[in-house]
Amino acid sequence: MNKHNFSAGPCVLPEPVLRKAADAVVDFNGIGYSLIEISHRSSDFVAVMDQARQLVLELMGLQEKGYEVLFLHGGASLEFLMVAYNLLETKAGYINTGTWSDKAIKEARLFGEVVEVASSKDKDYTYIPKGFKVPADLDYLHMTTNNTVYGTQFREIPETKVPLVADMSSDIFSRTLDFSRFGLIYAGAQKNMGPAGVTLVVIKKDILGRVTRKIPSMLDYQVHISKESMYNTPPVFAVYTSLLTLEWLRDLGGIAAIEELNEKKAKLLYSEIDLNPLFRGFVEKEDRSYMNATFDLTQPDLKETFDALWKEAGIRGLNGHRSVGGYRASMYNALSLESVGVLVDVMSDLERRA
Repeated sequence: MNKHNFSAGPCVLPEPVLRKAADAVVDFNGIGYSLIEISHRSSDFVAVMDQARQLVLELMGLQEKGYEVLFLHGGASLEFLMVAYNLLETKAGYINTGTWSDKAIKEARLFGEVVEVASSKDKDYTYIPKGFKVPADLDYLHMTTNNTVYGTQFREIPETKVPLVADMSSDIFSRTLDFSRFGLIYAGAQKNMGPAGVTLVVIKKDILGRVTRKIPSMLDYQVHISKESMYNTPPVFAVYTSLLTLEWLRDLGGIAAIEELNEKKAKLLYSEIDLNPLFRGFVEKEDRSYMNATFDLTQPDLKETFDALWKEAGIRGLNGHRSVGGYRASMYNALSLESVGVLVDVMSDLERRA
């Protein structure tokens, strides 16, 4: 039976990627050794790291624009700290749109003044703030482009004259953007581009070196740039599998091609949520995430029946975040339109049975 993985993370990965990664664990590139037992400084793995870094720039259209790519440890949660350590001298601005923004704000306050430029906390993070002004005296403005827990997503990128920093953990490489508008982008790979264990950082070099504090080597972006993501032993398997996923995306037609598919998936599911009287969405329609659709039953007594139906259909990972409840369908890049169709059929079946 086919499995339909709507997990919010670690994410669903393309089957060809899983097969190549599995082969590499046994015999990497026909060298007779496993990927996870060779030196990270061997020519075989250095080539992997170089290719991954270059492919990120290629897919984002950032070649020769002064950007560097890093593959680091610690997840997006460590980046909450590293961003402020490296960029916050006096005052930073944050847009608070949910759990992960809130955690980033908490870490930044250890280093300087933090201004919440805008927030949707007043309505339980069910919308994206709009029409706010960005102070000109900020060291940077931080945003979370897609909010995995609540299911909202920025449609428009804020206009700002200060460096723009973005946590793109759950919608990285899912839609076309002018990535050159960002001074720094970071993303935990496990939401949309690879396995858990590695974090992607894309940074414009000219925003660094402005803080006066001393930065520990492991937390200093400039140190990692100077060592080409090899300051310490990188997570070799996670980097390699991320490279395979990026190659899969490139061969598919790049970000524009996957964006078209992601829009189809989202429209199919949201149409069912809106038309089926047994379901309701959690967030404002104009701010709905194409990656994480959050919804609930209008008749709670049907939960047992609905849960049995989607599990029987081979669906997994549909339960909502513990802080929100209900259901959450994460439709990351590698999730097929067919899988979304299976979920929609189950939802329609519930309506027929009710």
